[in-house]
Amino acid sequence: MTALPRVPDDAPGDVEEPLAGGNVSAGVVRVGDTVRRPAGPWTPAVHAVLTRLADVGFRHAPRSLGLDDRGRHVVEHVPGVMAHPLPDGVTAPGLADVGRLARDLHDALDGWSPPPDARFQRVIPPDREDLVIHHDLAPWNLVLAEDRLVLIDWDGCGPGTRTWDLAYAAHAFVPLAPADAGGPGTDAAAAGLRALADGYGLDDAGRERLARTLAPRTWSMHTLLEHGHRTGTQPWARLWDEGHGGFWRRDAEWVEEHAAALRAALTA
Repeated sequence: MTALPRVPDDAPGDVEEPLAGGNVSAGVVRVGDTVRRPAGPWTPAVHAVLTRLADVGFRHAPRSLGLDDRGRHVVEHVPGVMAHPLPDGVTAPGLADVGRLARDLHDALDGWSPPPDARFQRVIPPDREDLVIHHDLAPWNLVLAEDRLVLIDWDGCGPGTRTWDLAYAAHAFVPLAPADAGGPGTDAAAAGLRALADGYGLDDAGRERLARTLAPRTWSMHTLLEHGHRTGTQPWARLWDEGHGGFWRRDAEWVEEHAAALRAALTA
């Protein structure tokens, strides 16, 4: 794979500001108008994806700038607030807007072939491999910038399907969870799911696929954490110990219990 460009050394006076948030963000810092994150074998592939998005005018992702003198991946820092946790007084992004962002992303990458030696870091096998997707399209990876929504944390991107990405986004943004665990209630969840699909412009076949994929995609996170717990693989073992496995099981069971209502909202 083509070597990544080198980013000039930090300007005098630049300081490193650790960035918190997410579950696997150790070592991520802000330096001036850039973000630096630990690189890995997947970084050239991520750079290729972000370069493709920039080349086609997709405005909802940071630009990838290359590697710094310490070998860290350097991307554009986009000013704004995170959609999770949402600060007081800030309105959450509309579900139709999230759907449109997902559609624009998938359209921008559909038909594009990654470099033949690309090495992606996917932690969960998708249902199929049709195009490159984000794999973690969620509020904790969404920046509410002044003039746009910006999707960050691309280290886990890789081949998958539109439905796989959209099912994960539905769980995270609606959210698909019991009312006593932060969910909006069955009727509101069904309406939110439909708004997400409407914003995406999902056709009838796509709505059927999404309805069938909601539970398996949610269970896939529980499986990942359970496997991490059994094998000691981090950070999944730590997240299991913190109770995340139980949260995903609870939500997957809720989605299965309310599958008929969710499907009806999508396909009516």
